[in-house]
Amino acid sequence: MSQDKTLAPRRRADARRNVDALIEAARTVFATSGVDAPAKEITDLAGVGVGTLYRHFPQRSDLVKAVVESGIDAVADAGPALSAGHAPAEALIRWIHRFTELLATKRGLASALHSGDPAFEGLPDYFLQRLGPTLAALLDAAVADGTVRDDIGAEDLLHAITSLCRPVPGRGPEHNQRIVAVLVDGLRRGGRAVIEP
Repeated sequence: MSQDKTLAPRRRADARRNVDALIEAARTVFATSGVDAPAKEITDLAGVGVGTLYRHFPQRSDLVKAVVESGIDAVADAGPALSAGHAPAEALIRWIHRFTELLATKRGLASALHSGDPAFEGLPDYFLQRLGPTLAALLDAAVADGTVRDDIGAEDLLHAITSLCRPVPGRGPEHNQRIVAVLVDGLRRGGRAVIEP
């Protein structure tokens, strides 16, 4: 095997590690310093040069989008592991908690995400495509188990939780998590709507 063929996979692995390190560093920096934090703050934390940042993410919006997609992917990918390790209702509740944490981390990105930048146009669809099937599987298992009511679908539940996690002036994410906990309590089998439609 030629030296070029052995170097190519190593370079790809190094590039993937750099991208992962940049996304993780950006997530941390955005949470503490905001979306407009200096690029050097991100690259220093990632342990790479500024050139590496711009090679992989030419625009700040590319990095913000990657951070959001990475968070969505992590929550989506958590579903099967939670199902394997917990009873259906517990797996669903734990997943919803992770989802609310994801929504809390998006608060710091809100100004960027609502800036009208075309880079973010596909995020709502990505959000539904990745999270919808995971939540549907968890919800279906809990319904089949008889522990969760059967009159709400995954997409409606995603929208309900997202609505409940909108920032409230003067309140932090813990307020939203408490309100979502009330919703989750209402999902349990035997819960009844207070107001009949």
